[in-house]
Amino acid sequence: MTDATLAGRLARFARVGANLGGFAAGAAVARAGGRDFADARNAAELRRVLGELKGPVMKLAQILGNIPDAVPPEFAAELAKLQADAPPMGPGFVRRRMAGELGPDWRTCFADFPLEAAAAASLGQVHKARLPTGETVAVKLQYPDMASAVEADLGQLDLLLALFRRIDTSIDPAEIREELAARLREELDYLREAKHIRLYRNMLQGRDEVRVPQVYEALSTPRLLVMEWLEGRKLLAFRDAPEDVRNRIAEALFTAWYKPFYQVGVIHGDPHLGNYTVAAADAGGAQINLLDFGCVRIFPPAFLEGVNELYRAIDADDEDRAFHAFGLWGFRGLTKELMRILLVWAKFLYGPLLDDRVRPIDENAKPGEYGRATAQKVHAELRKTGTVRIPAEFVFMDRAAIGLGGVFIQLGARLNWARMFQDLIAGFTREGVAARQQAALAAAGLSLPPKAGIA
Repeated sequence: MTDATLAGRLARFARVGANLGGFAAGAAVARAGGRDFADARNAAELRRVLGELKGPVMKLAQILGNIPDAVPPEFAAELAKLQADAPPMGPGFVRRRMAGELGPDWRTCFADFPLEAAAAASLGQVHKARLPTGETVAVKLQYPDMASAVEADLGQLDLLLALFRRIDTSIDPAEIREELAARLREELDYLREAKHIRLYRNMLQGRDEVRVPQVYEALSTPRLLVMEWLEGRKLLAFRDAPEDVRNRIAEALFTAWYKPFYQVGVIHGDPHLGNYTVAAADAGGAQINLLDFGCVRIFPPAFLEGVNELYRAIDADDEDRAFHAFGLWGFRGLTKELMRILLVWAKFLYGPLLDDRVRPIDENAKPGEYGRATAQKVHAELRKTGTVRIPAEFVFMDRAAIGLGGVFIQLGARLNWARMFQDLIAGFTREGVAARQQAALAAAGLSLPPKAGIA
C-alpha cells in the first residue's frame, strides 16, 4: 500500500514493540521465579498492555481470543475481553482527512456534518451526517497512517504468536496468522467494503428480517465510505424482552450470518455486538441492521461440502466420513487420534443442529463462556498428542459460530436450531454453491480469492 510509509511503520513498530517487549521481559522474570508463563496473571497483564496500545494489534489480539485453540486457554479468556476501539480524532483531524478524501469543498457534499464522531473503532470512526437531498448517512472515515500501523502490528503479531508457541506446541498458527493478515489488509480498502455491502444486499434480497445499508458510491473513496444510516437499538437492550421477541431477534441473526454462508459460501467474519443493531422486534418478527462489512470471507464450495459432510458424519457416527470431511475443510496430516480430539469440538458445534427440539444453543454455558470449557478440554488433549495446523478457512467460520453462539446465550434464545439448519442445507450441491457464488460475486464486482477455486 502506498501510504504504508517506512517512517510510519517504524514509529508504530517501536511503540508496540516496546510494550510487548516489556510484557515478555516481565513474564520471563516471573517464570524464573517459578510462575508458569500460561499463568492467569500473565494473561491479564497482556490484556492490559494491548488495551493501552489500541489500533490494529489490539483488534488482532481480540480476534485471537475468540478463535478456539488459537492461543492457550488462559490467554484466550483474557484476549476475548478486549474491545477493539480507539479515541476518536478531533475536529482538526476530521477536517483535514475529509478534505484529503473529497477536496477542499467537501462540506458542500453535506447539508450537515458534525465533527464529533458518533462511534469510534480500531481502524476508523463514523459520523452521522445529512446529505443536501435530506438522507441521513453514516460517514466512515479511516484514521491516518492505518496501512503503516497494520504492517507494523502484523510484525508484532508474529512476536506474540512466537511467545505462545514457546509454551504450547499443540497448535501451529501459521495459517491463522496469514488469514488475519489478509482480512485486516482488506478492511483498509473501503471500496472493497462497498462491494461487500452490494454482495450482502444481493444475497439477502427479499429477506425482510435483515437490513443492509445502501452505499453512496460517488462520495466514497478507498479510505472514506458513505452509506445509509440505519436506525436501531443495541441488542443488549432486549435481554429482558419477552422470550418470543428474543427468539425472533435470534432467528434474524441466524439468517443474516448463515444463509449467505451455506448457500453462497460467504460469511461475515465479525459478529461483534457493535456490528448490528435491532431495527424492530416484537412477537411477530424482528428486523436487524448489519452495519460493518470490512471483514467478509469467501469460501471455496469444497469447504462448504466439508461442513455438510462433517454434520452427516457426526449424525451417522461415521469416523471414516468425518476423516474425509476434515480433509475437505483443509486439515492436513491428521491421524485418526488427532481427528478424534477435533471431533470433540465439532460435536460441540454441531450438537444443537442435530437435536430436533426447541432448546438453548448451549444448555450449560454462561454469558461470555460459550465454548470455553470444551475448547480447554480439546486443547489439553492436543498438548498430549501432537501439533495441528489450523487451516485458514477454519478461522473466521469458527469465530462466527462462537460469536453468534455467545449472542444467542446473551439473548436467552430458545429455538429449534436443527430445523433452521436443515432448511438452509436442503438440496445442497457443490455445483449449486459454485454457480450462486460466481453470480453473486460478479454482480458485486468481486472475484474469487486466489486459492478459493471452484473445485
